[in-house]
Amino acid sequence: MRLAIYSSAALVSLALFLANRRGVRADTSAQNHAGNPAYPPELEYWKAINTVAPPKDPQLLFLLMAQYSNLNLQGEGAEFLSARFKQFEPQLTNTQKALYLSAIALLRAQHANSVSLLHRIGYVNDTLAMLDRAKQMSDGQIFVVNWIAGMVHSELPGFFRQGKAAEAELAWCVDHAATAPHAGWLREVDFHLGKLALARGERAKANEYLQKSGYKDWNRPITLITPFSEDAATGHTFAPRRIAAIVPGRLYVLTGFEFTEYYFVVSDDKRELIGIDAGTRPDSAKAAYEALQTQIPGLPPLTTIFITHAHWDHVGGHPYFRSLNPHPRFYARSNYQEELARMVEAPGTFDIPFFGERFNLDNVRSFRPDVTIASRTELKIGGTRIEFIPIRGGETHDAMFVHLPEIGVMFVGDFIMPYLGAPFVAEGDFQGLLDAIDILVAAHPQHLLHGHEPLTRNFTSASMLALLKTDLVWLRAQVLSAIRRGEERGAIHQANLIPPGLLKDQPDVYQPYAIMREHVIDRLYDQNVGYWQADLQGLGHFTSADRAALLIDYLGITEGQLVKTVERLATDGKYELAASLLESSGKRFHGSSSVANARRLVYLKLMEKHQNTDPFKFIIYSSRIGEQTPQIVGGK
Repeated sequence: MRLAIYSSAALVSLALFLANRRGVRADTSAQNHAGNPAYPPELEYWKAINTVAPPKDPQLLFLLMAQYSNLNLQGEGAEFLSARFKQFEPQLTNTQKALYLSAIALLRAQHANSVSLLHRIGYVNDTLAMLDRAKQMSDGQIFVVNWIAGMVHSELPGFFRQGKAAEAELAWCVDHAATAPHAGWLREVDFHLGKLALARGERAKANEYLQKSGYKDWNRPITLITPFSEDAATGHTFAPRRIAAIVPGRLYVLTGFEFTEYYFVVSDDKRELIGIDAGTRPDSAKAAYEALQTQIPGLPPLTTIFITHAHWDHVGGHPYFRSLNPHPRFYARSNYQEELARMVEAPGTFDIPFFGERFNLDNVRSFRPDVTIASRTELKIGGTRIEFIPIRGGETHDAMFVHLPEIGVMFVGDFIMPYLGAPFVAEGDFQGLLDAIDILVAAHPQHLLHGHEPLTRNFTSASMLALLKTDLVWLRAQVLSAIRRGEERGAIHQANLIPPGLLKDQPDVYQPYAIMREHVIDRLYDQNVGYWQADLQGLGHFTSADRAALLIDYLGITEGQLVKTVERLATDGKYELAASLLESSGKRFHGSSSVANARRLVYLKLMEKHQNTDPFKFIIYSSRIGEQTPQIVGGK
């Protein structure tokens, strides 16, 4: 197995594994989880995946490790991975062994405080020996192995004398930053270099590292290594800023300038530039287009923009492009107004967390295309043959594929957005998604380009989507059958629905299916259940104030009891339940610093949990506590 696989973006989700002594107490699972053996379906899913065989993609190993870490089950996780290592060791390469050993060692390091004092030093020394073995097996050349070693060594008490080793490993990571999965990994490297400097009394140097890491202080209770960023003014971005040539001299992608991607195509005759989608805001559209012109001088004038669908983040930047002289012609579906109407009527409370304070819904309302497409259409612009393929899509009914067959490119917008539409809007078409996959399979483009960077990274090919379609059809049948039986939505999720063929021969679909599963269940449930539900939801009409009154006025819950309950839930990894309790009752203790601190911890842990798997949840949880995450400069 190639070394490059293990030092590339496949490891993007290792974000949660730091030997963290700054937050929730590590691994008290023996007593706290004994009375509730039902673990979250995400944990059970990744356990099943990692039991079948050594993962083809090491990210699958680390996604499981992340679940154990975030749920404070580090001891159990170390035992499970140790058993898998023993089971698979005869067939593992040295690189694979190094990754298993590093993952186990980091979970052990997090679990160390739960080991009795009599055995703790020996336990830690065994863990350090495991890290040394991992470094030897990887020849000290794998970023993730050195990163884990640096994190663990830097967190150890001084009497273990690992400070110099930590500094060397972290410095190696800085020198080899180009081999990191993405620039976000350097957050923790800078943070820990700063902590080492602080321990030496070098406060000025420590503060420089802290500022570079993007953290506000030294008391961060989570490990945040993610390409995602949150800014009050500009909203969410999925990745660092980057301009790259997908097809040299012909096709460019602009990532990280705002919520959505920008694509620009140079026509065959080199006399026209064609844009795909218009972005979210005029200011971000301006920044992206001017950055492209600066980095790629001599581009032809922008004459045309194709809109893949009329969501906020794909049309809101159109006023900037309209201001260009001459302004480009816009092409969109003939039924675009259907989607605009949904956007205008959607709950406005979600606009700012997603798109920033600079977002103005009037820029969406005012969108009008110059040319509308009602049926499959072919035309030429600057000698470039373009096929417009209207679809119902998985997300919106005004979706349109833009196919450039001569260069093997298909722009697919957000047709497979995992949420099947915005989660806060009544939209989404499961059958439309399946039909669109069939169109892609027939066209089989070389480059499948989506509206957002994580979609392009995870839903990579028509052949993979064909396999995924089979699994999603099976999932739909299971969900609809459960609905007919009167099962609660939560029970359907807890069932950990895994298609029978997935574990046998579909390793490329493991992660895409996991990304889709939760939201397919939610959308199908929402579309197939009325306002009276099996668990009696909807028969009564209770507000959060009613639920708070039940707990506080009738059951007599005090501020101290509320905080203690939230802290216990957090220790048990039940962050969503803790958040629900805080949302219903926390407002009754407005001004309480202890409630505010508990609330911040819960939402930070939820951010940590979803930082590389569910960006929309990351956005929502960040916004609940006003947490901003600076964008890391640079990217691969």
